[in-house]
Amino acid sequence: MIAAAIGFVGIAVILCVAAVFGLLGVGQIALSGADAIERDGLARGRPAPRWSLADSRGVVRSSPPASKLQLIVFADHSLKSFPSVVAGLRELSHRGDVEIVILTRGRHEGAEALIDQLGLGAVAVLAGSAAIYGRYNVRVMPFAIFVDSAGLVRASSLVNHDWQIAKLRQVAEIPLEADELPGGSSTRIASAV
Repeated sequence: MIAAAIGFVGIAVILCVAAVFGLLGVGQIALSGADAIERDGLARGRPAPRWSLADSRGVVRSSPPASKLQLIVFADHSLKSFPSVVAGLRELSHRGDVEIVILTRGRHEGAEALIDQLGLGAVAVLAGSAAIYGRYNVRVMPFAIFVDSAGLVRASSLVNHDWQIAKLRQVAEIPLEADELPGGSSTRIASAV
């Protein structure tokens, strides 16, 4: 009788462990792959997290920006692996109509020197955190989010090429529709530029 009870408990424990591993496997599948990455970032028209951080020169940068439009690039020293993205950022930086900040996931000292070597010395580099990345729902890099002066997301996407930066800039210029605004307001927000 005791042996049967011990056997029953043993089988129950094995089944519980198998169920936990099964749930973890399903969760891993849901969080990986192209479909999961498409859900990263914040939807257009949603409020972006507010923050103020000092850049590598000690200048305090804030989001939402005081200027019309801000591009937040979630990246670090790995940006060197994306020369086309760097070219797109360089081009946008030369236009001068968008404030560009690069938000690292942690300390920015290593990334700052490399970003300067890539010709992006005029771009502010900020030390972010895993918590800030989480508030923006960003898991992969490089990721770009345009935020307007009202604090609303105007465009958001993973970027691998310069044309994607240019396309996001174009999308950011499109006025927000009522169904894109929090609460579905019927007002139309004018273009940020």
